[in-house]
Amino acid sequence: MMRGLLFVLLLIHASSAAKDENVAPWLTLNGKAPTVVGREGFSGQFPEDTDLALAPISYDGMLMLCSVQLTMDGEAICQPNVDISKSTNVQEIHPNKTKTYNVNGKNVTGYFTIDYTIVELVEKITGVQSTWTRSDGFDGYSIAPFKRGNEGEFMVSNLWINVPYAQFYSENKMNMEDYIRQVPLTENHCLSSPEIGFLKAISGRKVKNLKLYFAFHDKDEVEPTTQKTYGSIASDLAALKPMVAGIVVPKEYIWPVDDSNYLVAKPTTLVTDAHKLGLEVYVSGFANDNVLPYNYSYEPTAEYLNFISNGKFSVDGLITDFPPTATDAIMCFAPFNDNRTKGGQPLIITRGGASGIYADSTDLAYQQAVDDEADVIDCSVQMSQDGVAFCMLTPDLSTSTNAAAIFMDRSSDVKEIQIDSGIFSFDLTWEEIQTLQPQLTSPFEKFIGLYRNPAFKNKGKFVTLAQFLEFARSKAVTGIMINLDNVPYLASKGLDIITTVTTALAKNQYDKKASPQVLVQSDDTSVLDKFKNVPSYKRILNIKEDISSVPKAAAEEIKKHADGVTLTRYSIIATDMLGFTTGKRKTVETLQGLNLTVYVSSLANEYVSLAFDYYADPVIEIATYTHTIGVNGFITEFPKTASRYQRSACSDVNDLKRNYTILPIEPGALVNFTSRPPPKAADPPTPALTLQEVVDPPLPKVAKPQSPPKPTQEAPAPSSSAPAGLHSTAAAVAAAVAVALLSLLLTAGYN
Repeated sequence: MMRGLLFVLLLIHASSAAKDENVAPWLTLNGKAPTVVGREGFSGQFPEDTDLALAPISYDGMLMLCSVQLTMDGEAICQPNVDISKSTNVQEIHPNKTKTYNVNGKNVTGYFTIDYTIVELVEKITGVQSTWTRSDGFDGYSIAPFKRGNEGEFMVSNLWINVPYAQFYSENKMNMEDYIRQVPLTENHCLSSPEIGFLKAISGRKVKNLKLYFAFHDKDEVEPTTQKTYGSIASDLAALKPMVAGIVVPKEYIWPVDDSNYLVAKPTTLVTDAHKLGLEVYVSGFANDNVLPYNYSYEPTAEYLNFISNGKFSVDGLITDFPPTATDAIMCFAPFNDNRTKGGQPLIITRGGASGIYADSTDLAYQQAVDDEADVIDCSVQMSQDGVAFCMLTPDLSTSTNAAAIFMDRSSDVKEIQIDSGIFSFDLTWEEIQTLQPQLTSPFEKFIGLYRNPAFKNKGKFVTLAQFLEFARSKAVTGIMINLDNVPYLASKGLDIITTVTTALAKNQYDKKASPQVLVQSDDTSVLDKFKNVPSYKRILNIKEDISSVPKAAAEEIKKHADGVTLTRYSIIATDMLGFTTGKRKTVETLQGLNLTVYVSSLANEYVSLAFDYYADPVIEIATYTHTIGVNGFITEFPKTASRYQRSACSDVNDLKRNYTILPIEPGALVNFTSRPPPKAADPPTPALTLQEVVDPPLPKVAKPQSPPKPTQEAPAPSSSAPAGLHSTAAAVAAAVAVALLSLLLTAGYN
């Protein structure tokens, strides 16, 4: 038990001893920073209301919410519901002990706290993770009693007390009012309830500055005391003012979401209306692993900022399953903290532009990447049948366009490129390709249902290599990355991609100027050798397979052909089949020891792409690759997330002037504190990189086409005004997955 509690003190990366006092005033009711409240503790990482979830924390000002439930013998525990069947293992202990009670007008069958003594609940029943997308590795820890210690003192330090079912207990001859009156509450405590009758009764207790809050449910639900809907009560906040200091509302009361899972154009006036009445506003329902509105691009920090730093209002508190992320948003990403000049940090390199927001390699994706402050934008060069070079992540048009609906008869099997059949760019002319629509896809949509910006799924225009090079120069980006794959196969089709690329670079004088920096990336060392004669180009070997190590001979061979290496995430930080990191590999250390730069590929915001160690927060993964690993750059589909982190003063872990920073994880630390035994089936070993895998055969000569293609013509480069889509920023931009599927994704790695 103690090892878990001590570990949590280290785990929560809001680890500074004191809260920074922000110079600029907040738009909260009292002008101070919003308060973070952990819903039933740190429930996003640990089972609700267990000793782990409610462990003491080291961040000054953070509260942990405990929903108080009474037991058969008049004691109390912390649990989110009166029915504990989903949050504990009670069904395993008492498989045939279900009962049915009327709870707020509805008959509910389950396992209820009033049927068990405090000893049974605390000593025999343990907590389990109730959300199936989260790890069950911490199941088995004791659920938290409301009283602690030998003297039976109340657990009230840093606690927000929530009473969700006072009327239920009253109907079953138990008195929640009397129980709460025993609690030594002071002005430092908050007490909430969704029941007006309970709050009226408890407000008569004379505790100076004790804050009471009315907790709203969904607008259509009925408040049990008044029989009014919560929506109707929200329309008359003035009636609550004599009784409470504030309100707790679901997120949608402030920022409604439409049927397409996008935010409506404007927030409601609830926060400003409440503040005018002198009422504080706390918001509930935050969780990093929710299916967030598409506007947030799966970045939890962006959602928090929309409630606390939108320039019009700030809520007074955030009730969340992931308190570290909410705290980071307040302490690190508010505008008056988000002003650090980028520099001396890992490069932010795009993957198909901002391809998490728009279809990859389109004009919109590239413009968004520039707007999001990417350092290096990329073009994976593909070739049409008639020799036009253009940018797209894969030559298979059926994945990045609507080609399957138009050119299915052109589908073919090319085992040299991929296992599945496809509709390949080199089998269509550029004129035919231009009849297609781009298609924004997600690697997580088919089996998991996490879609990306569907309202803009087919928006944007394809970009030729010439257009890309002109755009990059006009935007003064730090660099460009040219990706070259499948070169030998293209040569067999009579397509000379090497000459096409070198000619295009020279035509735009990229070979004469050091800025923008040109990175040429390929998984073929013979391709990289073709660019040796231009010293300003940096050659990057893309090792797409997961590796465990780089032996000296292999590393030295890489050095002969490349200036840097791109590795998969799994080749840098090992992750087991259950979704936990297990340790840091020495691949980066080995390669950097030979003065090779190392990039990690590829990062995404969706929580299913992240190991459990990162709290479903992509910022923590970025911090880890920055400081724990020390990579030279990230290849990402969401450059804004990385840029936001780098501009934050909290990104500098060596800044001794700050009391707060975003600390990276230590790979392999969290898995040691899981409660279950290791799986019987061990993870398959990851092989080391071999010398034979580094050395590629010489490139074949470019064959003559079997039938003459149409005359090769590069599409004209854009004028200084560029294509309209490249100079305008488009509008800002569910199913759950079982832990087994999530772990499989993490084990396979997202490349």
